Amino acid sequence: MARPRRIVLVRHGESTGNIDDSVYEREPDHALALTERGRRQAEETGTQLRELFGRERVSVYVSPYRRTHETLHAFHLDPERIRVREEPRLREQDWGNWQDRDDVRLQKAYRDAYGHFFYRFAQGESGADVYDRVGGFLESLFRSFEAPDHPPNVLIVTHGLAMRLFCMRWFHWTVAEFESLSNPGNGEVRMLVLGDDGKYVLDRPFERWRDPEPYGITG
Repeated sequence: MARPRRIVLVRHGESTGNIDDSVYEREPDHALALTERGRRQAEETGTQLRELFGRERVSVYVSPYRRTHETLHAFHLDPERIRVREEPRLREQDWGNWQDRDDVRLQKAYRDAYGHFFYRFAQGESGADVYDRVGGFLESLFRSFEAPDHPPNVLIVTHGLAMRLFCMRWFHWTVAEFESLSNPGNGEVRMLVLGDDGKYVLDRPFERWRDPEPYGITG
């Protein structure tokens, strides 16, 4: 099994929805574009990635949303050294089709009280639903490692929640641990690095907004 040395997770750059939540009433979530600031964020991240990957090959997976595709394009990676697959299972959490801003704000308050992992939006998904499809993607990713010529790098361009849930599934974090973590910022990177012991470690933690509050002892 040719496991990659690095699995790099990147959140998309700032989108129009990140600065104006009323846009969800006029445009589909999947169609929202990057702002100018978001493009600069992506370009800065791309500079870091090109230095990191050097002349090595990269297997790229990208969410089907416009803002993730635009983020990947702004990385300016060498097209001769990457293979790109659009992966629908890496899409953003579904909050419904056309979103009423006041209703979504109310539901976010309900979610904060109920729990981000378990609360399901009225016409959308819960964090647990996203966890299940990210888990399905991970199974496919593991199977891809069986190819003897698998690239030494994997790059995943996705969304903040999906990044946290990917790591939750990979490292077997509890729901309480997940609930204590904040999303990374736009354009931020988290990297799983293969150690000499054959195990992956996260290069830096997600920020915590509170201490975990588990129901019981796990280990």
